[in-house]
Amino acid sequence: MNFLLDEVARATLRLAEAGVDSPRTDAEELAAFVHGVRRGELHQVADSDFDALYWECVARRAAREPLQHITGRAYFRYLELAVGPGVFTPRPETEIMVDWAIETLRAMDVADPVVVDLGTGSGAIAISIAQEVPRSRVHAVELDPAALAWAERNIHATGHGERVTAHHGDLRTALGELDGRADMVVSNPPYVPTGQADTVPPEVRDHDPAPALWGGADGLDLIRDLEAVGRRLLRPGGAMAIEHGDGQGIDIPPLFPEERGWRDVRNRKDLARRDRFVAMRRADD
Repeated sequence: MNFLLDEVARATLRLAEAGVDSPRTDAEELAAFVHGVRRGELHQVADSDFDALYWECVARRAAREPLQHITGRAYFRYLELAVGPGVFTPRPETEIMVDWAIETLRAMDVADPVVVDLGTGSGAIAISIAQEVPRSRVHAVELDPAALAWAERNIHATGHGERVTAHHGDLRTALGELDGRADMVVSNPPYVPTGQADTVPPEVRDHDPAPALWGGADGLDLIRDLEAVGRRLLRPGGAMAIEHGDGQGIDIPPLFPEERGWRDVRNRKDLARRDRFVAMRRADD
């Protein structure tokens, strides 16, 4: 048996014993990272090339340090993003919301759509939209300077600096110059109730930035604020999407009532058929 694959099997057992959710995948990703290959190419690594750094990485992961902090990269849709301490690690679940946003933008009769990403973090949402809706102009807002630095790094590294603009500011008040002009507003805000800290995996609780996680007693504090922000930024007929957590889907649509100018408010599900984000439109004048 290939020596490295044998080591991966041992690492898988160690990560499983440590409570890691995806021990085999993480063991393989760490091996691929250390040896500079893709996961599917691990069988090509010769025994003589085995790097003892691998076990240092496994030990960090077993201590529940996020895989993405160890490798310095996170994959999101068609992107490879730089991530690390100080920025929220993008999750696959968010890709479903981005897919909806991209398809909605493509269906709009707008030549150069204006998009606002509120709380951009690593820039995953903003960059994905710019990449997949080529004529879009995306404004990415982030309050945390450390997270903003990661976003700016990723924007420029992916070559989308001309169409994605990073803004340092509070998403509740930012971009006044775009009031009534945005075709799309999208956000993955903090939505974890503060009382649920004990239920959050240590990779998240101990490593993702607190401002990106905690949303008040019921997790909806900032989502309530986003209702007014959406009304301010969106043009008539513009669309908005907001990610939320499990069990919150029933509570969010009433925050966007028809009498405040919202229509087509509905929950959308992720691949596991769980409510994952709420989408809505600004009523036409």
